[in-house]
Amino acid sequence: MASTASTRTEFELSAVKFSRLTKRGIILGLSLPQVIALSVAVAVFIASLYTGGPAALYTSPIWGTATALAWVPIGGRKLVEWVPITLHWVLRQALRQTRYRRRVAKPRPAGTLALPGDAAPLRQYDDPETGTVMVHDPHGQTLTALVEVTHPSFILLDPGEQERRVHAWGRVLSTACRSTRIARLQVLERTVPDSGSGLAQWWAEHGNDDDSWVARTYRELIDRAGPAGERHISTISLSLDMRAAARAIRTAGGSLKGAAVVLRQEMETLTTALRTADLKPTDWYTAGQLAVMLRSAYDPAIAATLERSGEIGQDLATAGPVAVEETWDQLRSDSAHHAVLWISEWPRSLVYPGFLAPVLLSSGIRRAFTLLCDPIRSDQAARDIRKKKTEYISDAAQRQKVGQIEDAQQSAEYQDVLQQEADLTSGHGVLRYTGLLAVSATTAVELEAAVSAIEQAAIQASCETRRLVGQQAQAFVAAALPLCRGI
Repeated sequence: MASTASTRTEFELSAVKFSRLTKRGIILGLSLPQVIALSVAVAVFIASLYTGGPAALYTSPIWGTATALAWVPIGGRKLVEWVPITLHWVLRQALRQTRYRRRVAKPRPAGTLALPGDAAPLRQYDDPETGTVMVHDPHGQTLTALVEVTHPSFILLDPGEQERRVHAWGRVLSTACRSTRIARLQVLERTVPDSGSGLAQWWAEHGNDDDSWVARTYRELIDRAGPAGERHISTISLSLDMRAAARAIRTAGGSLKGAAVVLRQEMETLTTALRTADLKPTDWYTAGQLAVMLRSAYDPAIAATLERSGEIGQDLATAGPVAVEETWDQLRSDSAHHAVLWISEWPRSLVYPGFLAPVLLSSGIRRAFTLLCDPIRSDQAARDIRKKKTEYISDAAQRQKVGQIEDAQQSAEYQDVLQQEADLTSGHGVLRYTGLLAVSATTAVELEAAVSAIEQAAIQASCETRRLVGQQAQAFVAAALPLCRGI
Protein backbone atom coordinates (compact mmCIF):
# COMPACT_ATOMS: atom_id res chain seq x y z
CA MET A 1 0.00 0.00 0.00
CA ALA A 2 2.87 2.39 0.84
CA SER A 3 4.54 1.53 -2.47
CA THR A 4 1.37 2.38 -4.38
CA ALA A 5 0.99 5.71 -2.58
CA SER A 6 4.60 6.67 -3.28
CA THR A 7 4.21 5.81 -6.96
CA ARG A 8 1.06 7.94 -7.18
CA THR A 9 2.88 10.86 -5.51
CA GLU A 10 5.91 10.47 -7.78
CA PHE A 11 3.86 10.84 -10.96
CA GLU A 12 1.58 13.58 -9.70
CA LEU A 13 1.71 16.80 -11.73
CA SER A 14 2.16 19.89 -9.56
CA ALA A 15 0.05 22.99 -10.07
CA VAL A 16 1.71 26.41 -10.25
CA LYS A 17 0.62 29.94 -9.37
CA PHE A 18 1.78 33.24 -10.87
CA SER A 19 2.41 36.50 -9.07
CA ARG A 20 -0.10 39.25 -9.70
CA LEU A 21 0.66 42.37 -11.67
CA THR A 22 1.46 45.04 -9.10
CA LYS A 23 -1.13 47.83 -9.06
CA ARG A 24 0.07 49.63 -5.94
CA GLY A 25 0.53 53.38 -6.28
CA ILE A 26 2.91 55.76 -4.52
CA ILE A 27 0.30 56.79 -1.93
CA LEU A 28 -3.09 55.29 -1.02
CA GLY A 29 -3.06 53.24 -4.22
CA LEU A 30 -2.73 56.29 -6.47
CA SER A 31 -0.12 56.36 -9.23
CA LEU A 32 2.17 59.33 -9.80
CA PRO A 33 0.11 60.75 -12.73
CA GLN A 34 -3.04 60.51 -10.59
CA VAL A 35 -1.34 62.29 -7.68
CA ILE A 36 -0.18 65.10 -9.98
CA ALA A 37 -3.65 65.53 -11.51
CA LEU A 38 -5.36 65.55 -8.12
CA SER A 39 -2.77 68.00 -6.74
CA VAL A 40 -3.49 70.40 -9.59
CA ALA A 41 -7.24 70.08 -8.98
CA VAL A 42 -6.92 70.69 -5.23
CA ALA A 43 -4.51 73.62 -5.67
CA VAL A 44 -6.76 75.37 -8.21
CA PHE A 45 -9.91 74.74 -6.14
CA ILE A 46 -8.38 76.06 -2.88
CA ALA A 47 -6.91 79.10 -4.64
CA SER A 48 -10.32 79.89 -6.11
CA LEU A 49 -11.93 79.65 -2.65
CA TYR A 50 -9.44 82.12 -1.20
CA THR A 51 -10.10 84.47 -4.12
CA GLY A 52 -13.76 84.57 -3.21
CA GLY A 53 -16.77 85.31 -5.35
CA PRO A 54 -17.64 83.01 -8.24
CA ALA A 55 -13.95 82.12 -8.84
CA ALA A 56 -14.59 78.46 -7.96
CA LEU A 57 -17.26 78.35 -10.67
CA TYR A 58 -15.00 80.01 -13.24
CA THR A 59 -12.12 77.62 -12.52
CA SER A 60 -14.36 74.55 -12.49
CA PRO A 61 -13.28 73.47 -15.99
CA ILE A 62 -9.68 73.27 -14.73
CA TRP A 63 -10.14 71.39 -11.44
CA GLY A 64 -13.04 69.37 -12.85
CA THR A 65 -10.98 68.21 -15.82
CA ALA A 66 -8.00 67.35 -13.59
CA THR A 67 -10.26 65.34 -11.26
CA ALA A 68 -11.82 63.49 -14.20
CA LEU A 69 -8.36 62.70 -15.59
CA ALA A 70 -7.36 61.17 -12.26
CA TRP A 71 -10.49 59.08 -11.61
CA VAL A 72 -12.30 58.24 -14.88
CA PRO A 73 -11.16 54.87 -16.35
CA ILE A 74 -11.17 53.99 -20.05
CA GLY A 75 -9.92 50.69 -21.40
CA GLY A 76 -8.51 49.56 -18.06
CA ARG A 77 -6.50 52.76 -17.51
CA LYS A 78 -7.23 56.13 -15.97
CA LEU A 79 -7.56 59.04 -18.38
CA VAL A 80 -4.36 60.63 -17.12
CA GLU A 81 -2.41 57.49 -18.09
CA TRP A 82 -3.64 57.85 -21.68
CA VAL A 83 -2.21 61.37 -21.98
CA PRO A 84 1.47 60.44 -22.63
CA ILE A 85 0.47 57.59 -24.95
CA THR A 86 -1.79 59.83 -27.02
CA LEU A 87 0.70 62.69 -27.16
CA HIS A 88 3.49 60.37 -28.25
CA TRP A 89 1.25 58.92 -30.97
CA VAL A 90 0.26 62.38 -32.23
CA LEU A 91 3.92 63.43 -32.30
CA ARG A 92 4.93 60.33 -34.27
CA GLN A 93 2.15 60.97 -36.76
CA ALA A 94 3.23 64.60 -37.16
CA LEU A 95 6.81 63.45 -37.83
CA ARG A 96 5.55 60.75 -40.25
CA GLN A 97 7.11 57.97 -38.21
CA THR A 98 4.08 55.71 -38.60
CA ARG A 99 4.83 55.04 -42.27
CA TYR A 100 7.82 53.27 -43.77
CA ARG A 101 8.76 52.83 -47.41
CA ARG A 102 11.96 51.18 -48.50
CA ARG A 103 14.12 53.35 -50.71
CA VAL A 104 14.94 50.90 -53.46
CA ALA A 105 17.21 53.32 -55.30
CA LYS A 106 19.04 54.22 -52.08
CA PRO A 107 20.04 51.00 -50.30
CA ARG A 108 20.91 50.84 -46.61
CA PRO A 109 24.57 50.68 -45.47
CA ALA A 110 26.24 47.28 -45.56
CA GLY A 111 25.71 45.18 -42.46
CA THR A 112 22.31 46.60 -41.48
CA LEU A 113 19.19 44.48 -41.12
CA ALA A 114 17.03 46.90 -43.18
CA LEU A 115 14.28 47.00 -40.55
CA PRO A 116 11.97 49.97 -39.89
CA GLY A 117 11.44 52.03 -36.75
CA ASP A 118 13.39 51.41 -33.56
CA ALA A 119 15.07 48.34 -35.10
CA ALA A 120 16.75 50.38 -37.87
CA PRO A 121 20.13 50.73 -36.04
CA LEU A 122 20.58 46.95 -35.69
CA ARG A 123 23.72 45.55 -37.31
CA GLN A 124 24.77 42.03 -38.18
CA TYR A 125 28.04 40.41 -37.16
CA ASP A 126 28.99 37.03 -38.63
CA ASP A 127 31.05 35.01 -36.17
CA PRO A 128 34.06 33.72 -38.14
CA GLU A 129 34.47 30.61 -35.96
CA THR A 130 30.93 29.24 -35.86
CA GLY A 131 29.25 31.04 -38.77
CA THR A 132 26.53 32.23 -36.37
CA VAL A 133 24.91 35.57 -37.11
CA MET A 134 24.93 37.92 -34.13
CA VAL A 135 22.71 41.00 -34.06
CA HIS A 136 24.38 44.06 -32.54
CA ASP A 137 22.35 46.89 -31.05
CA PRO A 138 24.74 49.88 -30.83
CA HIS A 139 22.27 51.92 -28.75
CA GLY A 140 21.27 49.23 -26.27
CA GLN A 141 24.79 47.74 -26.22
CA THR A 142 23.61 44.15 -26.71
CA LEU A 143 24.68 41.26 -28.92
CA THR A 144 22.07 38.61 -29.73
CA ALA A 145 22.14 35.09 -31.18
CA LEU A 146 19.32 32.58 -31.62
CA VAL A 147 18.88 28.85 -31.88
CA GLU A 148 15.97 26.66 -32.93
CA VAL A 149 14.80 24.04 -30.44
CA THR A 150 12.88 20.85 -31.18
CA HIS A 151 10.96 18.92 -28.55
CA PRO A 152 8.20 16.31 -28.26
CA SER A 153 4.63 17.41 -27.79
CA PHE A 154 4.32 18.34 -24.12
CA ILE A 155 0.61 17.61 -23.73
CA LEU A 156 1.05 14.06 -25.07
CA LEU A 157 3.54 13.12 -22.33
CA ASP A 158 2.47 11.37 -19.15
CA PRO A 159 2.20 13.50 -15.97
CA GLY A 160 5.46 12.22 -14.50
CA GLU A 161 7.43 13.11 -17.64
CA GLN A 162 5.74 16.51 -17.80
CA GLU A 163 6.73 17.22 -14.20
CA ARG A 164 10.33 16.21 -14.88
CA ARG A 165 10.57 18.41 -17.96
CA VAL A 166 9.07 21.39 -16.11
CA HIS A 167 11.76 21.13 -13.44
CA ALA A 168 14.42 20.70 -16.13
CA TRP A 169 13.23 23.88 -17.89
CA GLY A 170 13.35 25.64 -14.54
CA ARG A 171 17.02 24.71 -14.29
CA VAL A 172 17.60 26.23 -17.73
CA LEU A 173 16.10 29.53 -16.56
CA SER A 174 18.06 29.30 -13.33
CA THR A 175 21.24 29.01 -15.39
CA ALA A 176 20.33 32.24 -17.19
CA CYS A 177 19.69 33.97 -13.84
CA ARG A 178 23.09 33.02 -12.44
CA SER A 179 24.93 34.69 -15.29
CA THR A 180 25.35 38.42 -14.75
CA ARG A 181 26.14 38.98 -18.42
CA ILE A 182 22.79 38.01 -19.96
CA ALA A 183 20.52 40.95 -20.73
CA ARG A 184 17.46 39.04 -21.92
CA LEU A 185 16.22 35.61 -22.96
CA GLN A 186 13.44 35.36 -25.54
CA VAL A 187 11.35 32.26 -26.19
CA LEU A 188 9.47 32.56 -29.48
CA GLU A 189 6.92 30.00 -30.67
CA ARG A 190 5.35 30.75 -34.05
CA THR A 191 3.17 29.04 -36.63
CA VAL A 192 4.18 29.11 -40.27
CA PRO A 193 2.50 27.68 -43.37
CA ASP A 194 3.93 24.28 -44.13
CA SER A 195 5.58 24.22 -47.54
CA GLY A 196 5.37 20.42 -47.65
CA SER A 197 9.14 20.06 -47.39
CA GLY A 198 8.83 18.00 -44.20
CA LEU A 199 6.52 15.44 -45.80
CA ALA A 200 8.65 15.37 -48.94
CA GLN A 201 11.79 14.77 -46.89
CA TRP A 202 10.11 11.96 -44.96
CA TRP A 203 8.97 10.33 -48.21
CA ALA A 204 12.48 10.62 -49.66
CA GLU A 205 14.01 8.96 -46.58
CA HIS A 206 11.41 6.29 -45.74
CA GLY A 207 9.28 5.85 -48.86
CA ASN A 208 9.71 3.44 -51.77
CA ASP A 209 9.35 5.61 -54.86
CA ASP A 210 9.23 2.82 -57.49
CA ASP A 211 7.05 4.88 -59.86
CA SER A 212 4.10 2.57 -59.23
CA TRP A 213 0.50 3.79 -59.10
CA VAL A 214 0.61 3.84 -55.29
CA ALA A 215 3.88 5.82 -55.23
CA ARG A 216 2.57 8.33 -57.79
CA THR A 217 -0.66 8.79 -55.82
CA TYR A 218 1.28 9.34 -52.60
CA ARG A 219 3.56 11.85 -54.33
CA GLU A 220 0.57 13.84 -55.62
CA LEU A 221 -1.02 13.76 -52.16
CA ILE A 222 2.15 15.26 -50.62
CA ASP A 223 2.31 17.95 -53.33
CA ARG A 224 -1.30 18.99 -52.74
CA ALA A 225 -1.82 18.51 -49.01
CA GLY A 226 1.63 19.51 -47.75
CA PRO A 227 1.41 23.29 -48.32
CA ALA A 228 -2.12 23.38 -46.83
CA GLY A 229 -0.91 22.55 -43.32
CA GLU A 230 1.00 24.51 -40.72
CA ARG A 231 3.86 23.76 -38.38
CA HIS A 232 5.25 25.20 -35.17
CA ILE A 233 8.79 26.54 -34.80
CA SER A 234 10.35 27.30 -31.41
CA THR A 235 13.45 29.47 -31.06
CA ILE A 236 15.41 30.79 -28.09
CA SER A 237 17.28 34.09 -28.43
CA LEU A 238 20.12 34.99 -26.09
CA SER A 239 21.16 38.62 -25.63
CA LEU A 240 24.52 39.60 -24.13
CA ASP A 241 24.74 42.77 -22.04
CA MET A 242 27.95 44.32 -23.36
CA ARG A 243 28.08 46.83 -20.50
CA ALA A 244 27.91 44.16 -17.81
CA ALA A 245 30.45 42.02 -19.68
CA ALA A 246 32.82 44.91 -20.44
CA ARG A 247 35.76 43.44 -18.52
CA ALA A 248 35.40 40.00 -20.12
CA ILE A 249 35.08 41.62 -23.56
CA ARG A 250 38.30 43.61 -23.06
CA THR A 251 40.07 40.44 -21.95
CA ALA A 252 38.87 38.64 -25.10
CA GLY A 253 40.22 41.35 -27.40
CA GLY A 254 37.63 44.12 -27.23
CA SER A 255 35.09 45.44 -29.77
CA LEU A 256 32.61 43.08 -31.41
CA LYS A 257 35.21 40.34 -31.78
CA GLY A 258 35.69 40.15 -28.01
CA ALA A 259 31.93 40.39 -27.43
CA ALA A 260 31.40 37.45 -29.80
CA VAL A 261 33.87 35.37 -27.76
CA VAL A 262 31.96 36.11 -24.54
CA LEU A 263 28.60 35.43 -26.21
CA ARG A 264 29.91 32.09 -27.49
CA GLN A 265 30.61 31.09 -23.89
CA GLU A 266 27.03 31.90 -22.92
CA MET A 267 25.76 30.04 -26.00
CA GLU A 268 27.66 26.90 -25.01
CA THR A 269 26.31 27.10 -21.46
CA LEU A 270 22.74 27.49 -22.73
CA THR A 271 23.14 24.64 -25.24
CA THR A 272 24.38 22.31 -22.50
CA ALA A 273 21.49 23.30 -20.23
CA LEU A 274 18.96 22.70 -23.03
CA ARG A 275 20.32 19.24 -23.76
CA THR A 276 20.21 18.41 -20.06
CA ALA A 277 16.52 19.36 -20.15
CA ASP A 278 15.95 16.88 -23.03
CA LEU A 279 15.51 19.68 -25.56
CA LYS A 280 17.27 19.38 -28.89
CA PRO A 281 18.92 22.64 -30.01
CA THR A 282 19.94 22.83 -33.65
CA ASP A 283 22.94 24.78 -34.92
CA TRP A 284 22.78 28.48 -34.10
CA TYR A 285 21.15 30.51 -36.86
CA THR A 286 23.16 31.80 -39.76
CA ALA A 287 22.54 35.09 -41.57
CA GLY A 288 20.51 33.33 -44.27
CA GLN A 289 18.21 31.59 -41.79
CA LEU A 290 17.59 34.82 -39.89
CA ALA A 291 16.87 36.67 -43.14
CA VAL A 292 14.20 34.14 -44.12
CA MET A 293 12.64 34.40 -40.65
CA LEU A 294 12.49 38.21 -40.75
CA ARG A 295 11.10 38.27 -44.27
CA SER A 296 8.45 35.68 -43.40
CA ALA A 297 7.28 37.72 -40.40
CA TYR A 298 6.58 40.85 -42.47
CA ASP A 299 5.54 39.00 -45.65
CA PRO A 300 3.83 35.72 -44.66
CA ALA A 301 2.65 35.04 -48.21
CA ILE A 302 6.23 34.41 -49.34
CA ALA A 303 7.21 32.16 -46.41
CA ALA A 304 6.50 28.81 -48.07
CA THR A 305 8.22 29.90 -51.29
CA LEU A 306 11.36 30.97 -49.43
CA GLU A 307 11.49 27.67 -47.59
CA ARG A 308 11.24 25.64 -50.79
CA SER A 309 13.65 27.80 -52.81
CA GLY A 310 16.73 27.13 -50.73
CA GLU A 311 18.97 30.08 -51.62
CA ILE A 312 16.51 32.89 -52.43
CA GLY A 313 15.84 35.52 -49.78
CA GLN A 314 18.83 34.72 -47.57
CA ASP A 315 20.31 38.22 -47.57
CA LEU A 316 19.78 40.33 -44.45
CA ALA A 317 20.26 43.53 -46.44
CA THR A 318 16.94 42.88 -48.22
CA ALA A 319 15.11 40.90 -45.51
CA GLY A 320 13.13 43.83 -44.16
CA PRO A 321 9.68 44.90 -45.35
CA VAL A 322 9.05 47.02 -48.43
CA ALA A 323 6.25 49.01 -46.81
CA VAL A 324 4.80 49.35 -43.30
CA GLU A 325 1.70 51.30 -42.28
CA GLU A 326 0.98 51.67 -38.55
CA THR A 327 -2.42 52.66 -37.17
CA TRP A 328 -3.60 53.13 -33.60
CA ASP A 329 -4.21 49.41 -32.97
CA GLN A 330 -2.95 47.62 -36.10
CA LEU A 331 0.08 47.25 -38.32
CA ARG A 332 0.06 46.54 -42.03
CA SER A 333 3.14 45.21 -43.79
CA ASP A 334 3.84 43.75 -47.22
CA SER A 335 1.17 41.04 -47.42
CA ALA A 336 -0.52 40.95 -44.02
CA HIS A 337 -2.26 42.86 -41.28
CA HIS A 338 -0.95 42.41 -37.73
CA ALA A 339 -2.10 43.12 -34.18
CA VAL A 340 -0.13 42.59 -30.97
CA LEU A 341 -1.71 41.56 -27.68
CA TRP A 342 -0.09 41.84 -24.27
CA ILE A 343 -0.75 39.20 -21.62
CA SER A 344 -1.58 41.65 -18.85
CA GLU A 345 -2.61 39.02 -16.30
CA TRP A 346 -1.32 35.49 -15.93
CA PRO A 347 -3.52 32.90 -14.16
CA ARG A 348 -4.38 34.00 -10.63
CA SER A 349 -5.44 30.52 -9.53
CA LEU A 350 -3.47 27.29 -9.50
CA VAL A 351 -2.93 25.92 -13.02
CA TYR A 352 -0.98 23.05 -14.50
CA PRO A 353 2.08 23.60 -16.75
CA GLY A 354 0.14 22.95 -19.96
CA PHE A 355 -2.33 25.78 -19.34
CA LEU A 356 -1.27 27.66 -22.52
CA ALA A 357 -2.35 24.81 -24.81
CA PRO A 358 -5.56 26.60 -26.03
CA VAL A 359 -3.41 29.52 -27.24
CA LEU A 360 -0.41 27.64 -28.62
CA LEU A 361 -2.43 24.91 -30.34
CA SER A 362 -5.06 27.13 -31.94
CA SER A 363 -5.24 26.02 -35.57
CA GLY A 364 -5.94 28.10 -38.64
CA ILE A 365 -4.47 31.27 -37.09
CA ARG A 366 -1.05 32.62 -37.90
CA ARG A 367 0.40 33.91 -34.66
CA ALA A 368 3.66 34.26 -32.77
CA PHE A 369 3.90 33.87 -29.00
CA THR A 370 6.86 35.51 -27.30
CA LEU A 371 8.03 35.24 -23.72
CA LEU A 372 10.62 37.88 -22.80
CA CYS A 373 12.64 36.89 -19.71
CA ASP A 374 14.76 39.58 -18.06
CA PRO A 375 17.09 38.08 -15.40
CA ILE A 376 17.52 40.16 -12.25
CA ARG A 377 20.69 39.89 -10.21
CA SER A 378 20.23 38.42 -6.75
CA ASP A 379 21.42 41.55 -4.92
CA GLN A 380 19.21 43.80 -7.02
CA ALA A 381 16.23 41.45 -6.58
CA ALA A 382 16.77 41.44 -2.81
CA ARG A 383 16.83 45.25 -2.73
CA ASP A 384 13.66 45.47 -4.84
CA ILE A 385 11.85 43.02 -2.57
CA ARG A 386 12.88 44.92 0.57
CA LYS A 387 11.72 48.15 -1.02
CA LYS A 388 8.36 46.65 -1.95
CA LYS A 389 7.88 45.25 1.55
CA THR A 390 8.60 48.65 3.09
CA GLU A 391 6.21 50.39 0.72
CA TYR A 392 3.41 47.89 1.35
CA ILE A 393 3.79 48.20 5.13
CA SER A 394 3.88 52.01 5.00
CA ASP A 395 0.85 52.09 2.69
CA ALA A 396 -1.05 49.82 5.07
CA ALA A 397 -0.21 52.12 8.00
CA GLN A 398 -1.30 55.18 5.99
CA ARG A 399 -4.60 53.56 5.03
CA GLN A 400 -5.22 52.65 8.66
CA LYS A 401 -4.68 56.27 9.72
CA VAL A 402 -7.22 57.63 7.24
CA GLY A 403 -9.68 54.81 7.92
CA GLN A 404 -9.40 53.17 4.48
CA ILE A 405 -10.09 49.44 4.43
CA GLU A 406 -7.42 47.20 2.95
CA ASP A 407 -8.83 45.02 0.18
CA ALA A 408 -7.92 41.47 -0.80
CA GLN A 409 -5.96 42.57 -3.89
CA GLN A 410 -3.43 44.47 -1.78
CA SER A 411 -3.07 41.58 0.66
CA ALA A 412 -2.53 39.13 -2.20
CA GLU A 413 0.17 41.32 -3.76
CA TYR A 414 1.96 41.53 -0.40
CA GLN A 415 1.84 37.73 -0.07
CA ASP A 416 3.35 37.45 -3.55
CA VAL A 417 6.26 39.64 -2.43
CA LEU A 418 6.80 37.44 0.63
CA GLN A 419 6.75 34.34 -1.60
CA GLN A 420 9.34 35.89 -3.93
CA GLU A 421 11.54 36.64 -0.92
CA ALA A 422 11.23 33.04 0.26
CA ASP A 423 12.09 31.70 -3.21
CA LEU A 424 15.10 34.02 -3.47
CA THR A 425 16.31 32.93 -0.03
CA SER A 426 15.98 29.28 -1.13
CA GLY A 427 18.41 29.91 -3.99
CA HIS A 428 16.01 30.44 -6.89
CA GLY A 429 16.56 33.17 -9.47
CA VAL A 430 14.20 36.04 -10.25
CA LEU A 431 12.98 36.65 -13.78
CA ARG A 432 10.75 39.45 -15.03
CA TYR A 433 8.33 38.03 -17.61
CA THR A 434 6.56 39.77 -20.48
CA GLY A 435 4.15 37.79 -22.68
CA LEU A 436 3.22 39.04 -26.16
CA LEU A 437 1.03 37.61 -28.93
CA ALA A 438 1.40 38.81 -32.53
CA VAL A 439 -1.59 37.81 -34.70
CA SER A 440 -1.41 38.07 -38.50
CA ALA A 441 -4.00 37.74 -41.27
CA THR A 442 -4.41 38.56 -44.94
CA THR A 443 -7.16 41.19 -44.52
CA ALA A 444 -8.30 43.49 -41.74
CA VAL A 445 -11.58 41.57 -41.38
CA GLU A 446 -9.77 38.25 -41.03
CA LEU A 447 -7.42 39.87 -38.51
CA GLU A 448 -10.27 40.95 -36.24
CA ALA A 449 -11.72 37.44 -36.36
CA ALA A 450 -8.31 35.93 -35.54
CA VAL A 451 -7.75 38.36 -32.65
CA SER A 452 -11.18 37.51 -31.26
CA ALA A 453 -10.39 33.78 -31.45
CA ILE A 454 -7.03 34.28 -29.69
CA GLU A 455 -8.68 36.34 -26.96
CA GLN A 456 -11.17 33.54 -26.34
CA ALA A 457 -8.33 31.00 -26.28
CA ALA A 458 -6.52 33.17 -23.72
CA ILE A 459 -9.65 33.17 -21.55
CA GLN A 460 -9.65 29.35 -21.67
CA ALA A 461 -5.99 29.50 -20.57
CA SER A 462 -7.00 31.69 -17.58
CA CYS A 463 -5.04 34.63 -18.99
CA GLU A 464 -6.11 38.22 -19.56
CA THR A 465 -4.98 39.96 -22.77
CA ARG A 466 -5.02 43.60 -23.78
CA ARG A 467 -4.52 44.95 -27.26
CA LEU A 468 -1.61 47.37 -27.37
CA VAL A 469 -2.32 50.77 -28.91
CA GLY A 470 -0.10 53.56 -30.13
CA GLN A 471 2.93 51.27 -30.29
CA GLN A 472 2.03 48.44 -32.64
CA ALA A 473 5.20 48.74 -34.76
CA GLN A 474 7.51 48.51 -31.78
CA ALA A 475 5.42 45.76 -30.20
CA PHE A 476 5.47 43.71 -33.43
CA VAL A 477 9.27 43.77 -33.51
CA ALA A 478 9.33 42.55 -29.91
CA ALA A 479 6.65 39.88 -30.39
CA ALA A 480 7.30 38.44 -33.87
CA LEU A 481 11.05 38.87 -34.40
CA PRO A 482 13.69 36.87 -32.46
CA LEU A 483 15.82 39.92 -31.65
CA CYS A 484 15.30 40.20 -27.86
CA ARG A 485 13.67 43.60 -28.24
CA GLY A 486 11.51 45.05 -25.49
CA ILE A 487 8.68 47.60 -25.48
